[in-house]
Amino acid sequence: MPGGADPGLQRWRLVLGHAADGALGRGVLDGAGAGQDAALEWLYGRDEELRRRGVRGRGRHGGDGPSVLTTVDWLDQIARLFPKETIERLERDAVERYEIHDVVTDPAVLARIEPNETLLRAVLRTKHLMDPEVLRQARRIVEAVVRQLMQRLATEVRRAFTGARSRTPSRFRLARDFDVRRTLRANLGHYRPRERKVYVEQAYFFSRTRRHVERWQLVLLVDQSGSMAGSVIHAAVTAACLWGLPGVRTHLVTFDTDVTDLTGEVDDPVEVLMKVQLGGGTDIARAVAYGTQLIEQPRRSVVALISDFYEGGDQAQLVRGVRALVEQGTTVLCLAALDEQADPSYDPDTAQRLADAGAGVGAMTPGELAAFVAEHVGR
Repeated sequence: MPGGADPGLQRWRLVLGHAADGALGRGVLDGAGAGQDAALEWLYGRDEELRRRGVRGRGRHGGDGPSVLTTVDWLDQIARLFPKETIERLERDAVERYEIHDVVTDPAVLARIEPNETLLRAVLRTKHLMDPEVLRQARRIVEAVVRQLMQRLATEVRRAFTGARSRTPSRFRLARDFDVRRTLRANLGHYRPRERKVYVEQAYFFSRTRRHVERWQLVLLVDQSGSMAGSVIHAAVTAACLWGLPGVRTHLVTFDTDVTDLTGEVDDPVEVLMKVQLGGGTDIARAVAYGTQLIEQPRRSVVALISDFYEGGDQAQLVRGVRALVEQGTTVLCLAALDEQADPSYDPDTAQRLADAGAGVGAMTPGELAAFVAEHVGR
């Protein structure tokens, strides 16, 4: 094509695959574009639906057999040919959609790969397949991603506690301690509709003295079923960020059909995640019963149940357990997701029954959970 390949046509060709050759022509792709197409074909050519529709998979027919590219070759190719966000999407599809396990079980692959959350989830799902040497290399991914998450989340989580304001009035007028809600309530009588303004005659401020309160307990009950991998990772990091903060004692408990108390390792999220076993059944009621036994002062405790609420045990027992916690004065949060997106997938029927039992039901980011706990600790 004179003047070089058209970028717009190249993008359409990469999206549509060889099925677009008739409309776009075979000369649409330049050298780099052809390499990108080959890398996409290596991955998406194994998709039966795309193959059926004629979008991908031509190279796997006609007696050619499977592509001679190894996973290592493919990773080297995409690292050269695609931007970072595209690489992460391709790696995620390789691991999660097509279950190409050697992405995280082949030592040669692990030595080349850039750690990210997708690969961390893959390591947690497949570490039972790894021999000790591969597991040592996989730990590098766990450590790197946890370090990134700790750097990103620690400030957000700790901000809710460090220098937090109490709800007592202060005679010191500092802008950072301005009590907006109380000031508005006290001055609503001075609202002028025509101007749409509230004139403040009396301003109120918080006290910023450090709180001296009895310690609260935070009990994190974390479902380690396969769909909850992201929440497991963020719960481990959140618990580590909260560990040792004034006014709160954190417990970390994971569960499937069994319950594992990881409180002793809560300050080491890498070790916690290396002990997690994703997948298997789910007995949420059993986890709630265990968490209940940990509580020393019900009215100074928060239980955060992090699960998709697909109960494999006794659902009625689960609801009774949550209701009993609420009735004894414990604050119960049932979170369908605890991660930076707070985008849950869960059983709405069970979630509704838990809400009817008095629990707060929803999804939170780690920072939102920390702010919620800090608010209760300051009461």
